[in-house]
Amino acid sequence: MTLIETRNAVGHVLCHDLTQIIPGVSKGARFRKGHVVTEEDIPVLLSMGKEHLYVWERGPGVLHEDEAALRLCALCRNEFMTASQVREGKIELTAQRAGLFRVNLPRLHGVNDQEEIIIATRHTDTAVQPGDKLAGMRVIPLVIEEEKLRKAEERAGEKPIIRFAPLAKGEEFEDGACIQPF
Repeated sequence: MTLIETRNAVGHVLCHDLTQIIPGVSKGARFRKGHVVTEEDIPVLLSMGKEHLYVWERGPGVLHEDEAALRLCALCRNEFMTASQVREGKIELTAQRAGLFRVNLPRLHGVNDQEEIIIATRHTDTAVQPGDKLAGMRVIPLVIEEEKLRKAEERAGEKPIIRFAPLAKGEEFEDGACIQPF
């Protein structure tokens, strides 16, 4: 964590939430821990009285929680899933259509055995409807060693850990996902 002048903070990552109070209007976190400061943020931060900010300095071998969550999402997502926006190191996947949801449990456990990383899913072999949450992935600290993420990726393998096969009247499954095991 480094203390820098707010005017020089563009591109840096905030290490804590920053609250904005507008009497009679609002009070709450205006900027969240992990937010990457933009040029447009500088006047707002200065108007909040923030002349200096504590920021995370990027270094080799260390990833921001949002970058790591995107990489975890890539271990899971297929074409019939929609990913949420990454927020505070977390992404959720939802079903685009009705279908069958399956999880490769040994590979999922291999990923989840890594400290500071979690992929949570609904039960395997369940029917889902459009908009149902399928999985959520998260990196717990603000920053994580890239090596930990690399190990999780190796344990996950090359194919997605979870699979979602759409169900539609008369539709064929090109990989037989609804009847064949992983």
